[in-house]
Amino acid sequence: MKIINTKISGVVVSESTSIVDSRGAFTRLFCENEFSGVLGGRRIVQINHTITRLAGTVRGMHFQNPPFAETKIVRCLRGQVWDVALDLRKGSPTFLEWHAEILSPENRKAIFIPEGVAHGFQALNDDSELLYLHTAVYEKSAEGGVRFNDPNHSINWPLPVSEISDRDRNHTIINRSWTGIII
Repeated sequence: MKIINTKISGVVVSESTSIVDSRGAFTRLFCENEFSGVLGGRRIVQINHTITRLAGTVRGMHFQNPPFAETKIVRCLRGQVWDVALDLRKGSPTFLEWHAEILSPENRKAIFIPEGVAHGFQALNDDSELLYLHTAVYEKSAEGGVRFNDPNHSINWPLPVSEISDRDRNHTIINRSWTGIII
């Protein structure tokens, strides 16, 4: 497994390798030892799965507020997504900057989204499936989100947005005086 840093501190991409033979393939998706430097002592406590039916659908930009903030590890099991990490951490040198990766089963990449960084994605194929590993149990009262099309972060979604939930469509636009999440 190869770990690749991005311009946003704590947002890293892992590339897995597969062992392929006449029977098929074997790929390690997660190893606590290999990711210990990224997880910093946190443990995976919840695993979630999503299916997104239509290409062009956007989900996000989501985060959990402290004290329920979480690190996420996101991997695509079927289809292809354009996955985005948006830095919302107070005082971060990359505040309101974003990093995107194409995730697919073929490229075997995963993205690590640390606490204080919002996450979202756009399905590039119909019936795309994601697997999420979380370091905190979901707490509804700690839900946070910013608008997917907020001009203050200017995420350039690769496809026209075909579907988005009312919740995601109505997340707040970041006020210019907003200074970020304290982690």
